[in-house]
Amino acid sequence: MTATKPQPNLDHPSFALAKGAFPALKFRATEFRGQSTLIVEPGQVHAVLSFLKSDARAGYNYLVDVAGVDYLGYPTPTIGRFAVVYILRNLDKDDTFFVKTFLDPSLPTGGIEADPALMLESVTNLWLGAEWMEREIFDMLGIRFRNHPDLRRILTWETYPAHPLRKDYPLRGEGEREMFKVVDRTSA
Repeated sequence: MTATKPQPNLDHPSFALAKGAFPALKFRATEFRGQSTLIVEPGQVHAVLSFLKSDARAGYNYLVDVAGVDYLGYPTPTIGRFAVVYILRNLDKDDTFFVKTFLDPSLPTGGIEADPALMLESVTNLWLGAEWMEREIFDMLGIRFRNHPDLRRILTWETYPAHPLRKDYPLRGEGEREMFKVVDRTSA
């Protein structure tokens, strides 16, 4: 008897809604432990999210979170090195849906220079709460968001020399600790 790999249950209604609204786009869909994820090309993610929010059949009226992921060294192949994941919630139907997009850097990721391949359209015009979440992704991973109202660092200082959640960033830092004057109780 051979074990068969269980097939994902891809019958979430939002998959069909998105495919119906954007028939020319190529989507990927996954399901893991009951959580459905729609994988969208970076240039189309804003339009798809706008549809999922405004269409009454989908009605994802709440943005739970926006998260950035670095897949460097991941044991299985991925579409791109970085991913941005949008967690959407329809509060009326008690339904959660994930939208993910992958980005591949076009420049070395050791510094802070702006990489045009690591750029997405901001969703702050759809959900105001995305402002700080996108700032955190920018600060920690270096993914920039076009049309963001205030894209600046949020957890590190403005001249921080890198993006510390990139997996190629050294665990001990790059000398940031040594740049600060030690302040003790007597000199404070």
